[in-house]
Amino acid sequence: MPRLRQVSRVDAHPFAQALYAMIFGDRDPVAEPGTASGTPGDWWTVFAQVPDAFDHTTAGFQFYRSPDRVLSARHRELGQTRAGYAVGSKFVFSQHCKAMRDVGFTDEQVAAIPAWSSTDCFSVEERALLAYTDCLVLEHGRVPEALFDSLKAHFSEVEIIEFTYITCTYAMHATMTKALRLEYDDVDDRVVEEPDPHGNFGGLDVMSVVDANHTESDTE
Repeated sequence: MPRLRQVSRVDAHPFAQALYAMIFGDRDPVAEPGTASGTPGDWWTVFAQVPDAFDHTTAGFQFYRSPDRVLSARHRELGQTRAGYAVGSKFVFSQHCKAMRDVGFTDEQVAAIPAWSSTDCFSVEERALLAYTDCLVLEHGRVPEALFDSLKAHFSEVEIIEFTYITCTYAMHATMTKALRLEYDDVDDRVVEEPDPHGNFGGLDVMSVVDANHTESDTE
């Protein structure tokens, strides 16, 4: 379950109710969750707590899909998918893997996103966008001049601005879904302490065994 309360159909504001109808049909998504893509759909029901935030983020979805965009859908999806992977959001990554196929990427290319720099299945301009995405997400906007020069050699300034805005927006979405445990990101943190073989969480110094053996061998 998500960490925050969900808003039922009857309690949602008018715009959310309209989107609920589009996404969930006649169901109340809180009582009967699930979308056509297989997600629970709780991104919508949690953000509906703040109507203007819900409307603002939905407007962002409309922005990147607008016919007014100069950036191609193909290039847009590269940034969105890699951003989802780099942030560690299964939800954003999984959804946009499917979107990559929809805009013409092959299964090989989709599978290569996690280790794109070690593959040769992307074009020069695609590799520049992937490298730029890593700088935006993993380096927090620290971009070498040589890489930016490569971007400018392949893309217009408007395309670069659109790509930057959309990719950073999806890094934010990936971060939020993890923090609130929404959709496929409702998972426990795997980095936890495991008990020792005897089931204890006491003061066992693992390396003391190595030290003891090392000292014993020195005295022989």
